Amino acid sequence: MTESIVSNFVLSKWNAWAPGLNESHGVFALQQGKAVVPDSVPKMFQRRLSLLAKAVFNSADKCIVTGEQIPTVFSSANGEICRSLEMLMALEAEGEVSPAGFSLSVHNAIAGLFSIVYANQQEITVIAPGQEGIAPAFIEGLGILQEGAGAVLLVFYDEPIPDFYPVSPFNINADNTVALTLRIALTGAGLPMQLSRTSMTRDDGEQPIQILTFLRFLLSEDKILNLGNRGQSWRWQKL
Repeated sequence: MTESIVSNFVLSKWNAWAPGLNESHGVFALQQGKAVVPDSVPKMFQRRLSLLAKAVFNSADKCIVTGEQIPTVFSSANGEICRSLEMLMALEAEGEVSPAGFSLSVHNAIAGLFSIVYANQQEITVIAPGQEGIAPAFIEGLGILQEGAGAVLLVFYDEPIPDFYPVSPFNINADNTVALTLRIALTGAGLPMQLSRTSMTRDDGEQPIQILTFLRFLLSEDKILNLGNRGQSWRWQKL
């Protein structure tokens, strides 16, 4: 097996919202149960948040403060797919949808609300990695750090696909709504890590499954995590 180092980095903070997980790790808290909207979200925005958006804000809230300017990478296989279906059903029943309903159903809807709520005017990237899993967000975020940013947020999130949509043949689906936010930098306090690309042939599932796998890796004593899909194989190592 050959290995090519992409970059070393420091995991400064992280937080997750995932039903059924009730562990804690030092100062990093796992949120569970009902996704209550954080106090940092103004009340005028709270009613606009779907369950998925609430999960994202719960995970991100401990990694950013209002007014902080930090580049952010959002990564979701399906985005607000449930809300998109609601909009389509409303269009069929009523013949029209509200502009607000449409704006909240697009793939970058949560990222837009995030930038407003936290008054963050730095660059925000929203990607749909499909079968490539969590690695593309890391590559994007590490590239931003290499260009000079002091820190970057990586926000991973997904929810179960409604029965209306066929899951096959790609099977990019989640069993539960889950969100994970990582704050990374090149230097500073935190957990030193390394991302490498390997020549291993793997098929560890797609984005939602990899979110939980990476979360369990953070909570464990394991030093190495290998993930990959369709010939793209990556290694995360705690240094």
